Amino acid sequence: MLKLQAPSPHDLPVFFLLLGIMMLSLLLFEVLARKFSVSRFVLRKVLHFSLGLLLFFFPVLFKANFYPVLLALLFTVFNTVCVRVGLLQVLHGKDESNIRGEKVQRSYGPIVLPVAFVILALFLWENHAWILRTSVLVAGIADSLAAFAGGALGKVHIENLTKSRKTVEGSLTMFAVSFFLLLACFFTFRDSFGTGLADASLLELVAFALLLSLIATAVEALLSHGFDNLMIPLAVCYVLYIIDTDSAGLLYRFLSGGMFALLLAVFSIKVKFLNNSGATATFLLGTTIFGIGGLVWTVPLLTFYLLSSILSKLGKKRKAQFDLVFEKGSQRDAGQVCANGGIAWIIMIVYSLTGEPAYFFAYLGTLAAVQSDTWATEIGTMWPNPKARLITTMKPVPVGTSGGVSFPGTLGAFIGALLICASAILMQVGWLIDFGVVQSFMLIGLSGLVASLVDSFFGATIQAQYYDPVREKVTERTSSFRSDGTVVENKLIKGYRYVNNDVVNTLCALSGCALAFFFSQSI
Repeated sequence: MLKLQAPSPHDLPVFFLLLGIMMLSLLLFEVLARKFSVSRFVLRKVLHFSLGLLLFFFPVLFKANFYPVLLALLFTVFNTVCVRVGLLQVLHGKDESNIRGEKVQRSYGPIVLPVAFVILALFLWENHAWILRTSVLVAGIADSLAAFAGGALGKVHIENLTKSRKTVEGSLTMFAVSFFLLLACFFTFRDSFGTGLADASLLELVAFALLLSLIATAVEALLSHGFDNLMIPLAVCYVLYIIDTDSAGLLYRFLSGGMFALLLAVFSIKVKFLNNSGATATFLLGTTIFGIGGLVWTVPLLTFYLLSSILSKLGKKRKAQFDLVFEKGSQRDAGQVCANGGIAWIIMIVYSLTGEPAYFFAYLGTLAAVQSDTWATEIGTMWPNPKARLITTMKPVPVGTSGGVSFPGTLGAFIGALLICASAILMQVGWLIDFGVVQSFMLIGLSGLVASLVDSFFGATIQAQYYDPVREKVTERTSSFRSDGTVVENKLIKGYRYVNNDVVNTLCALSGCALAFFFSQSI
């Protein structure tokens, strides 16, 4: 529960002492960077390491969370100003190089790490301080050491992962240090465990630490610009809180679900359903839904994933003509995974914290939406000689045009949505039975169909479309390649540059979610 405690007089001297120490440390590090040419990258990682260690001891140093939250907020504002105007070079990564002299991207880590602490302190300080302490320790120490290892020793770069150049050496360091810290915290705070972890065996705790370390490593690998400093502590905290406050049986289910998600991610790379970033995102999504939601939430997601992935591989010869029209190919990346499954992921997390059954309808609605959109596209482009029309004007357009609809594609969209509902009905979900089987099919089927039409509408109006001068056709791609390999920037002719297919797919998923949620409450 969100709670800001009343300030304790005992905490005021500690507050001013730490404020002074932290400001002096920043000034000292800035002098080292400017006057003695010490690497800003190294100094910033030392600050990151030190801050993680300091935050770990905050619940010991302070009696209430008022002054720790105030301190974090002050530095959030101060760090934001510094990063925006370049006041302190040691706090941002602009024009910065790592230990090996390679350029690194600007980092917003100094801003978002205090924000993460504020969130955790408001929710966990009173009853779950051990989870707060564990989460910030992993975010501060493991992440900074991973950056050191990647910058100094990293030789093997991981392709198709993120804009930042992640290395195998850095990720292995992140995993190993996270595992050590988590295991140490489990033994240190064992007397503070709740019902979910109190009776866990040594083997289960080791397995849990391994899985949670893998989750932290995956989060760190996917995110750039320092935003992993926000999401690593939140991800670790969420998993620890859900497992610790639930029944003892959830730990075993979570471990099993995580293993299954890992195998699915590896399998998806092998059969080229996903690239490295897509597989990493799928592991994180799958671990949450498989491990916490159980079969009831898993089967509809797998129905979408497997059927849509298989469908995307069919009719390759016919669909090859559209490869240069669509922004991305059939091998999905993290952006596509999050666009298609991100809303379902968020709904699962919200449900796990609230237990409200209405969110299950929203979950099916968003899966039906993305399945309908995928099936409409795949069947519409694979069908022999379909006639497509622009949804806004009903004028004929070439098949594959953003915003184009056809009868085979629309029919496929409705069938795809019905299959999502059917998968949940087969699991004998009580909420759907109580709502009515026929009513559930109509609700989820129409939610998916309407959402796919919403996707087409946005595709025809606001999605970015470009003219490819090399092939003289309209495309979703921002650039093209000449036969000699040179890159040609395509000209924006319609829509907004920042609205790509992933954004439109996210809006589609939101539409299906909102429709199913609203009408399940109204009928």
